[in-house]
Amino acid sequence: MLVDAGYHTALMTTVSSGVDNDIVASQVHMTTAGAPLLQRRIAEFKKAGAEWLVLETTSHALAQHRVWGVPYEVGVMTNVTHEHLDYHGTFAHYLASKLRLFRIVAKHGRKFGVYNADDPSADQWRTAVPHSIGYGLKQGDLVPSHLHMTAQRSSYRVSYNGVTYDIECHIPGEFNVYNSLAALAVGIELGLSKQQIEQGIAALKTVEGRMNTVHEGQPFAAVVDFAHTPDSFEKLLSDLRRNTSGKLVVLFGSAGRRDESKRAIQGEIAGKYADEVVLTEEDDRDIDGEEILEQIATGARRSGKVEFETMFKILDRPEAIEFAVSRVHSENDTVVFLGKGHEKTIERADGEHPWDEAAEVRRAITSRRVSA
Repeated sequence: MLVDAGYHTALMTTVSSGVDNDIVASQVHMTTAGAPLLQRRIAEFKKAGAEWLVLETTSHALAQHRVWGVPYEVGVMTNVTHEHLDYHGTFAHYLASKLRLFRIVAKHGRKFGVYNADDPSADQWRTAVPHSIGYGLKQGDLVPSHLHMTAQRSSYRVSYNGVTYDIECHIPGEFNVYNSLAALAVGIELGLSKQQIEQGIAALKTVEGRMNTVHEGQPFAAVVDFAHTPDSFEKLLSDLRRNTSGKLVVLFGSAGRRDESKRAIQGEIAGKYADEVVLTEEDDRDIDGEEILEQIATGARRSGKVEFETMFKILDRPEAIEFAVSRVHSENDTVVFLGKGHEKTIERADGEHPWDEAAEVRRAITSRRVSA
C-alpha cells in the first residue's frame, strides 16, 4: 500500500525483505533478525532511501530484546493464538511478550496502535497505547459491510470518520480480510487518501507461500500455504471447506524441537474439516519423525479419522505430496499443503536440505498427468 502510494518502503518479514519492489526471499527460518544484523539492515534500508520500514516482529524478538532501539511509529497486532508455548511456557507469558510491541510504540512517534478488536485480548492492546484503531468482523472502529468472499478474493465496504472505503483483497480467506482491515487502519493513520488505500490494498496480488494456487492443467485445486498453528489451521481450513464442494485433502506435519502441545490440536482441526489427512515431515530436525506423526494422529483420530482409510502417515514429504495429489480427481476437489509455504529449506537430522514446496507440488501433479 505504501509503495503503491509512492513512498520508498522497506520490508523485513518471514517471507522476504528489501526496498520498494526490489524484494528477495528469506533464506533463513527466522522472522526477526538478531539485534546487530537487524540494526545493520535498517541502516542499509535508510541509505537506500527508505522512508518507512514494515518490520514483522515476533514474540521471540520482543522477549529477547532483538528490537531494542527500534523506534516504532505504529504498532499492528493481528491476533494472539496458541503458538511458541515451548519457549514462553504459558499463554500469559506469550501475550506479555507480544504486548511489549505496543509498549515500545507508546514511547515513540505517533504512539499509535492498530489491534484486532475480535481477539479475546483486545482490551489489553487498546489500553497499551495512547491512541488506537480497532478492526474486526464483529466489533471495532472498522467493521466491514457488504462482505463477499470467494476462493480467489474478497471485497467489502467500511466507513470511518465520514469516509467510505471500497476494498478489494486479491488474497483469499477470512484472515486476509482481517489483514487488509489492519492495513486500512495504518493507511488512515498515516494520512493516505481513500484512493491510495483502495488501490494499494488491491495492488497486492499474492504473497509467496500464502494461499498460493498451483496450476498445471489439473482439474482439481492445489493450494500451498505456510499455516502451522492451530489458529491458522482453523481459519484456513474452515474457509477451504466452505469453498470446496468435493473432497478436501490436507497434508502437513509439525516441526521438531517446537511446541509439542499443538500437534494433536492441529490433527483434530484438520480431521474436522478435511475428508482425508496426510501426515508427513516438517523440519523434524533431530526428533523422531514417526513419533511426531503419531502425536498429530492422536488428534486426527479424535475427529473420526481412521488410519489407512481417511488418515495416512507418510514420513517422506515428496512421497507424501505425490500421494496427496493422487487422492483428488474432480474440479470440485481441493488438496492443500501446509507448513512449508515460502521456505527454501527443510531441516532433517543431518541438516538443512534445499526445498521448494510449490515446485514439489508441480512435480507431483505433472508426474501424475504423465503416468496417466
